[in-house]
Amino acid sequence: MLNEIDETRKSFDEIIVTVDNLDALEQLRVKFLSRKGSVSQLFDSLKDAPKDEKPKVGQALNQLKIYIQSKFDERKEKLEGGARNLDPNLDLSLPGRKQILGSKHILTQTLDEIMNIFKGIGFSVSEGPELESDYYNFEALNFPADHPARDMQDTFFVTEEFLLRTHTSPVQVRLMTERKPPLRSIMPGKVFRNEAISAKSYCLFHQVEGLYVDTDVTFAELKGTLVAFVKQFYGEDIPYRFRASFFPFTEPSAEMDVWWQPKGKEGRWLEILGCGMVDPQVLMNVGIDPEKYTGYAFGMGIERTAMRKYGIDDIRTLFDNDKRFLTQF
Repeated sequence: MLNEIDETRKSFDEIIVTVDNLDALEQLRVKFLSRKGSVSQLFDSLKDAPKDEKPKVGQALNQLKIYIQSKFDERKEKLEGGARNLDPNLDLSLPGRKQILGSKHILTQTLDEIMNIFKGIGFSVSEGPELESDYYNFEALNFPADHPARDMQDTFFVTEEFLLRTHTSPVQVRLMTERKPPLRSIMPGKVFRNEAISAKSYCLFHQVEGLYVDTDVTFAELKGTLVAFVKQFYGEDIPYRFRASFFPFTEPSAEMDVWWQPKGKEGRWLEILGCGMVDPQVLMNVGIDPEKYTGYAFGMGIERTAMRKYGIDDIRTLFDNDKRFLTQF
């Protein structure tokens, strides 16, 4: 009887590999697994086996039934899956369609590059809310009540107290309020100004500001940090210069320029960022002792930085979402 079991298994194996549709598979099930199928008939014959062979034959029959059932289930799952996935309108002879992968926006690429440079020299990254109070956006940063930046023409006021932040400097105030020195961080984010939209200005843009507060921080460290950044971002041979300037929250203050010469055009100096030593009054506003600590701060616009690096002459193209423009980067 063990020979009959082996022959049944071999017969099933020969047939199962040829089954290519569900109807044929059902016929195979009836032949082997139905009540009158081959396996059931073998079980019926078990009573005629010699008494001393029944345990061994019974075990072999159980293994045969489990084997055939598992192979049947595997084949059924495969055929059903193929039937579900077969689209009658699908022409498999057609060439495949090329998949177009998206890419990062040029502003995101520029921001990532800037952040990676500063993170590489020890700066962490901090963020803050885009809806700010007058205190964090102006008052704590030494903006007098009559400062032009408080005028409605420059700022989007939501209420008399709250506004859309005009720079990411409020994040510096929050950081200095919540943590004590040493502090070394950059603050990327969106800012909003109520300006007329033109080729050089927009009502929405992005900034990255930096802050370093510790004992014995000097202006020389500020210059060294910014020169290292400029050389990594624009190249080792980029000409640069610092010019004295004024900002309410830094003293002394400066602007940094790089030399820009588009192809076929006359070169000129372009301002890329503002910087300076944190005003002692700002440190006192956030509870830091200016007699013990000093610090520097800097800030740059991402749009103008990208425009200068990649030769883009109209800021509006950065917000138009025109694929013909974006795919160039």
